[in-house]
Amino acid sequence: MKLLLIEDDKKIATAIKRGLEGDGFTVEVAFDGTDGLWMATEGGFDALIVDLMLPGKNGFVICRELRERQIWTPILVLTAKDGELDEAEALDTGADDYLTKPFSYPVLVARLRALLRRTTGRKPVPVAVGDLRIDPGERRTWRGETEVDLTARQFEVLEFLMRRAGQVMSKAEILAGVWESDFDGDPNIVEVYIGRLRSRIDHPFGRNSIQTIRGAGYRLTDNGG
Repeated sequence: MKLLLIEDDKKIATAIKRGLEGDGFTVEVAFDGTDGLWMATEGGFDALIVDLMLPGKNGFVICRELRERQIWTPILVLTAKDGELDEAEALDTGADDYLTKPFSYPVLVARLRALLRRTTGRKPVPVAVGDLRIDPGERRTWRGETEVDLTARQFEVLEFLMRRAGQVMSKAEILAGVWESDFDGDPNIVEVYIGRLRSRIDHPFGRNSIQTIRGAGYRLTDNGG
């Protein structure tokens, strides 16, 4: 696997490169965003690891410009500690996953391998359930002809359910599939996001597509109202 690491801290970049090469990856490094963006468009990489705070062009710009150019190489961004707004913006501009600093090297490798398993480097295929549609590549959602604005996490929960339409998914399964290792709080957060999704994609359109299965979880169906 050929990776591009865009990181301006040379000490961190050297350590990551050495570790990844020891694990069998081929790694090229760019120390600023301008060079990184150019290399990402020219190098045929299997995945990108992008720090957000970069000279030249920051990580948000890199993500956005790559997606605007229809380049769908998987992107793992590195964010500052406690940077929830940074994480949300990174996902909204085209990143596929994020890791907060400081991080352990084994976690970096695990997240990178998970990202490579679930992405192909091609534009993700749109998903439709009835008149509810999403475009995972552009992270856009429609109910019929009406576009619906969702936050990054709301979109992730909806995509998870839509890809398993008709199946009953428990809270634990949704947490594991959407939050992965980032979750360390109250599992009832799932109920909160289900409620918010219903208020965005169901209630305004007279739909009931996200159903509660008492004692089991939630199921997304083709519901015509």
